[in-house]
Amino acid sequence: MSDVLTSTVPVVTIQDIESAHERIASTVVRTPTITCPALSRLTGAEITLKLENLQAIGSFKERGAANKMALLTAEERARGVITVSAGNHAQGVARQASLLGIDATIVMPRFTPASKVAATQAWGANVVLAGDDFAQACVTAEELQKTEGRVLVHPFNDPAVIAGQGTAALELLQDAPQIDTVVVPVGGGGLIGGFATVMAALRPDVEVIGVQVEAYASLAAFPTEGGPTLGGSTIAEGIAVTTMGEHCLNAFRNRISRILVVNELQVESAITTLAEKAKQVCEGAGATGLAAVIANPDLFKGRKVALPLSGGNINARILANTILRSLLRDGRILRLIFQIPDRPGMLADISARIGNYGGNIIEVSHHRLFASPSVQTAELVVMIEARDTEHAKQIETDLSRHYIVRRD
Repeated sequence: MSDVLTSTVPVVTIQDIESAHERIASTVVRTPTITCPALSRLTGAEITLKLENLQAIGSFKERGAANKMALLTAEERARGVITVSAGNHAQGVARQASLLGIDATIVMPRFTPASKVAATQAWGANVVLAGDDFAQACVTAEELQKTEGRVLVHPFNDPAVIAGQGTAALELLQDAPQIDTVVVPVGGGGLIGGFATVMAALRPDVEVIGVQVEAYASLAAFPTEGGPTLGGSTIAEGIAVTTMGEHCLNAFRNRISRILVVNELQVESAITTLAEKAKQVCEGAGATGLAAVIANPDLFKGRKVALPLSGGNINARILANTILRSLLRDGRILRLIFQIPDRPGMLADISARIGNYGGNIIEVSHHRLFASPSVQTAELVVMIEARDTEHAKQIETDLSRHYIVRRD
């Protein structure tokens, strides 16, 4: 099951996507499209969000899976299906298989987040964990496909899957005809292939921009194709694909304007911003569009930008840690380390000063025996929540006038 096919491949058409939209309407959610004034103020662009994180499985991936599986013959359904996925496509195939009464085997990399494995199993699919990444998992899936005779539902490199993904773009244009730009996450290329096809046919004036994360920026040199990727861990695991699908490339290679690349910290900040400003839970891959807009203000200022929030399947612990890391970087959470005389009243005085400045103490840790430089002193670690960066500086400045303190 190669990621890339070298033979001539058919082009997905707008008719394919329109037919797919009718075909899957009864089993896939028509997700809301909303404008977000808070994000618009932040970015200087008019931001519209297509909320694919509100799909039944929490991702646009079910659209492609639904279209592909609806097209299977009775004989193919009887053979069962197999796919490879890091999570979202897996859940889409599993759910559609449960609705259609098809036996499904899902091969997932061994380090797929536990929440995505559990969600896939909950739909009744047989999950096989194999390989350290998508490419290695594909090897296992190829072997199982040959042994068991199952039908492959590829996560991106299939015209029927691309057509299904493109249905999100149809809905976006119907709900937000004012847009002039769309920024789409790019992993294997199925979503941007669908979006590019729709825009080229119905709204060629809309600029389509792709975004990749640094470790998997195979199109960083676009329009040159096939650049090397670093690989490794990323919070945007939904687009952690090293090689683009040839069907996908065929669908978008001449229909998009550019590819932007964002780093891990930019994606983390975008996840936090979506939670705070848009009240949307979004996984790393889905937040890359906003990350690109924030990182390139001159490119997007004054434009009417649509962002598909492609998925919301983020582990609760990862989400919590991501938000805390972002708050620490922004200075809205301070971690201050004090060296104080070991005598009564010090903690009360520090607490009072923080409170007088409107800071909120989140956590306090007091060390006497090993952390302090002298037996006559103690080390106090205080974590403080501030309103914003300037407020945090005011609190730190006041405390520094009275104590030996450093920010961690």
